[in-house]
Amino acid sequence: MATLNLFSQPWQPTISPSFFCCSNSNNNISYAYQNHNIISNNSKFHFFSNSRQFSVLSQFSSHSSKSGSGSSWLQNSSFASGIEYRKRPLYSVFPTKPAQVSSVEDLYQFICSGPLLDKIGLTQEQVAESIDNWLLYGRYLCRLFQLNELYLTEPQKARIYHYYVPVFLWCEQQIAEHQSKFKDGEEIPPLVIGFSAPQGCGKTTLVFALDYLFEVIGRKSATVSIDDFYLTAEGQTKLREANPGNALLEYRGNAGSHDLALSVETLTALTKMTREGVKMKLPRYDKSAFSGRGDRADPSTWPEVEGPLKVVLFEGWMLGFKPLPVEAVKDVDPQLEIVNKNLEAYYDAWDKYIKSWIVIKIKDPNCVFQWRLQAEIGMREAGNPGMTDEEVRDFVSRYLPAYYAYLPTLYSEGPNGSDPQRLLTIEIDEGRNPILAS
Repeated sequence: MATLNLFSQPWQPTISPSFFCCSNSNNNISYAYQNHNIISNNSKFHFFSNSRQFSVLSQFSSHSSKSGSGSSWLQNSSFASGIEYRKRPLYSVFPTKPAQVSSVEDLYQFICSGPLLDKIGLTQEQVAESIDNWLLYGRYLCRLFQLNELYLTEPQKARIYHYYVPVFLWCEQQIAEHQSKFKDGEEIPPLVIGFSAPQGCGKTTLVFALDYLFEVIGRKSATVSIDDFYLTAEGQTKLREANPGNALLEYRGNAGSHDLALSVETLTALTKMTREGVKMKLPRYDKSAFSGRGDRADPSTWPEVEGPLKVVLFEGWMLGFKPLPVEAVKDVDPQLEIVNKNLEAYYDAWDKYIKSWIVIKIKDPNCVFQWRLQAEIGMREAGNPGMTDEEVRDFVSRYLPAYYAYLPTLYSEGPNGSDPQRLLTIEIDEGRNPILAS
């Protein structure tokens, strides 16, 4: 077992870990927190610029029991009360006196029991050798989500050490493999990692956590969502008028409701951000515009990223969907026929840019309704605008046909054009935590 030495990392993080000191006695960790007033760099938190568009509240529901047995893993978090976290430092409130927590050995055993370890190709011996990094990454995530790492509930500990940290390590492996393909002196384009997962299952929060970890270890990253490429309000109106009576194209969401030219322009530009000082603005969408019908956000509000980028995190509910034979989609819902035809253009606009894939797998698409309902209830209870239960049911119903049509192929064959060697499939339960594949 490696000795706990959090200052022996091979890299120098941009946010210093000097707010703590540690000692290791009889395999027990004792932390003396010296400084609570950590100022986090909020420059990257533009990703969550709209509470309806990028809602992390579904992950931060306050409905879990105090024992930690409920589905929410971030109980008592200030996120649940609707605090606008981009306007305040993101750090946990730690005790001022040294406190003793579970041993390194206990945490090591917990990490090794996780369902993703084999999937990401790590042995228990490798975990033991890198335990310092696991602890440091876990500490950063506790700070990000305002958790007290000394008193994590089981769901919180599972989310961090069975999910977010393993996925981050897998992404690091993918970046290393990607960079190894280039010769010394060559400009290396950023690796584009795609995250395909149904709405409400936590992909946005996962990307948020990964983006933060990349920042603190000094890797420049950019985050984009398929939502950023929706048609303007005017374009959406034209789409609706061109497809009268088709409920799947009445609102944004399904294939056909995106500005594919904008996505090609954006993704192409991102892959060319290989030099210091190169900057570009990332498009964003305002779902609250036009009474919730949405519109592209004013370009003056778009966030700016600067090169050289090492990784681009691209997430969306329908990334990697493959067009199917017409009869197959008509058997699910006749309205899918035009959506299926529209999907033919999406590989060249989205999927071909993605070199590594993370697919979050669910057993039943009906979970999407429950997750979305939890998110809306959380927003309403926090005093923010939220859909009614019936509005949620109507909203989700417009996506379910695509889930039933395309998810089986996504799960059995992988995303459109993906390399099986660069694909991580994560099956999650109703609590949004990884489980062993069935």
